[in-house]
Amino acid sequence: MLKLIPAFLAALFAASPALAWDKIGHRVSAALAGPYLSDAARAGVEAILGPEGLAEASNWPDFMRSSPEEFWRKEAGPYHYVTIPVGMKYRDVGAPEVGDAITALAEFTATLKDPDAALEDKQLALRFVVHIISDLHQPLHAGNGTDRGANDFAVLYHEELTNLHAVWDIHMIDRQKLSYTEWTEWLSRKITDQDVQSWWETDPAVWADESAAIRDTIYPENQIIAWDYTFAHLGTVKTRLKMAGVRTAAYLNEVFAD
Repeated sequence: MLKLIPAFLAALFAASPALAWDKIGHRVSAALAGPYLSDAARAGVEAILGPEGLAEASNWPDFMRSSPEEFWRKEAGPYHYVTIPVGMKYRDVGAPEVGDAITALAEFTATLKDPDAALEDKQLALRFVVHIISDLHQPLHAGNGTDRGANDFAVLYHEELTNLHAVWDIHMIDRQKLSYTEWTEWLSRKITDQDVQSWWETDPAVWADESAAIRDTIYPENQIIAWDYTFAHLGTVKTRLKMAGVRTAAYLNEVFAD
């Protein structure tokens, strides 16, 4: 059983970062938001990001985690996830003293709404807002507080030794061999008006609670997984990406409504 992997492999997993959806997933959810942006939100995004656009901006907070600056090394790490123990809701536990994805989202939103904030600060804020919304829709970014969002849950996925968090961030998506634009095109066709209406929710605590509920159903009994696991859960990956896209638009529409 993989629970008996050697200590040096356990240490390797402990050093791995949590990067929700990795590059493709973040770009997909950001790109899916485009058709649902209001005119005011679209203008606000363009004024802040210029030609960069939401899809390109969405990965920047993960890329910058390699920066030697103290902000990225020490402060920004908790901005990518929340912790919700099994059987609880986010509002039952709240954020730790160092903050989390939801408190960071509130802070960056305030910057976007501040007419006196510098453009550079607004750019940082908007990149993080788009990124955090996507993060909160990855089920394992609502961790249970015991295994670092399943980074410590080792699995053998298609004969590759990895962890469950990486399976959701990267491997299930990458095995489909689609570009982010292909993912975006295919998923966008399947978002109905009814979906948009039912998903139009801008409370991040709701998104996090949804993720935590899903999280509790996706730990495999057998840590050797392959096509059967993908078959069972790829639909959830697609749904959460679509929901993140719609809600990115809903959230930005509120932010720029004023």
